[in-house]
Amino acid sequence: MSLRCHDGHALAQSHDVGIGSFGRVDRKLSSPTWGHITTTPKPGWANTDVGQEIRRRLSVPVAFDTDVNAAALGEHRWGGARGLDTFCYVTVGTGIGGGAMVDGKLLHGLVHPEFGHMRIPHDRDADPFPGVCQYHGDCLEGLASGRAIEARWGQSPAELEGDDAVWELEAGYLALGLICVICVLSSERIVIGGGVMKQPGLLSLVQRRVTGLMNGYLGTKAVGEEIAGYITLPALGSKAGVLGAIALAETA
Repeated sequence: MSLRCHDGHALAQSHDVGIGSFGRVDRKLSSPTWGHITTTPKPGWANTDVGQEIRRRLSVPVAFDTDVNAAALGEHRWGGARGLDTFCYVTVGTGIGGGAMVDGKLLHGLVHPEFGHMRIPHDRDADPFPGVCQYHGDCLEGLASGRAIEARWGQSPAELEGDDAVWELEAGYLALGLICVICVLSSERIVIGGGVMKQPGLLSLVQRRVTGLMNGYLGTKAVGEEIAGYITLPALGSKAGVLGAIALAETA
């Protein structure tokens, strides 16, 4: 038996499982800790066996990857990145993470992309906040994640709606991170989701900041007058990760 999506295409055999997990994960099949969440700021989850345990209990093939890679796969298969060879999916929520596809394949490598831990410029005179990342302090996640917003301003992102100072600062940090992604991976599109991005007007602020920082360097309309179609919200909304995990199961 197979699962099917809304357009009738087969998704995956029902006896296969795809897992998109938070945290830094071990996805190397040759590793004895394949399927483990390794380092993560989430209490109680470091060095936790997820993939192997589910494979043992269900006795089924399991594909294991990051939650953002799964979401990237979902957007590439059914969402806002269909037909693209190279694009990035970035999520801004409790933490910040990213998945990338290059030549139609998920990007892995030494471990997997860690977009949230890029080091970005931090003007401590304008923003003395030290950052919340327990490993790096003021990396992108340390300065611009939902946890960082709440720690800096003393209120949750939802409670800060309409405060221009909050969202101008947030947009500036996110734009600095996206500039790194654009310049290094030359993505054809960036899909950016997560709870923080639900803030009204934040996407347009980020788009405007990215255009300003690039200053016409790439010579392409995508990062200029057509920026609204280049940096977008997920077409699949909050279902990107779930649908991506189903697509991931096909590789099991």
